[in-house]
Amino acid sequence: MLLLSSQNMKQHYQNFIIRDWQQGDRQAAAEVIRSVLAEYGLGWEAEGADRDVLEVEEYYLKTGGEFWIIEHQNQIIGTGAYYPIKRGENAVEIRKMYILPKFRGLGLGKYLLQELETAIWQKDFKQIWIETASVLKEAVQIYENNGYIPATGVETQRCDRVYVKVR
Repeated sequence: MLLLSSQNMKQHYQNFIIRDWQQGDRQAAAEVIRSVLAEYGLGWEAEGADRDVLEVEEYYLKTGGEFWIIEHQNQIIGTGAYYPIKRGENAVEIRKMYILPKFRGLGLGKYLLQELETAIWQKDFKQIWIETASVLKEAVQIYENNGYIPATGVETQRCDRVYVKVR
């Protein structure tokens, strides 16, 4: 049985703190994701693709995944997460990589992706899958620039791209 408090993420990047999700983060994290989706004309799906944000314990912590919060001056400004999936071989999916617009372009997204990958490889997973939407141009660019290969089999309705990286 996995302990819900088994993760120990706390990293500093410039003036930002990347840390483990805590129960009190639920609404603020959901609001960051909802606002970024709205910025790109994508809808919040509380009963669908975004249910995992409202049920972090079930989707991430109890399955061997992690959900991280990015803070700046005690405000939640971003998220990043992964959990094991049945697709591929010994695989996880990186999910919920969102950063508020004011904090983009500082290298934070690339740093977050690299930290997620490090955590994933340390747990001996072999594949990382990511689904995204073409409209999220910054996300597409960061994945393609960091060795993610286009694949097929999009499973999330609002997404039209899927990528994989194999160790």
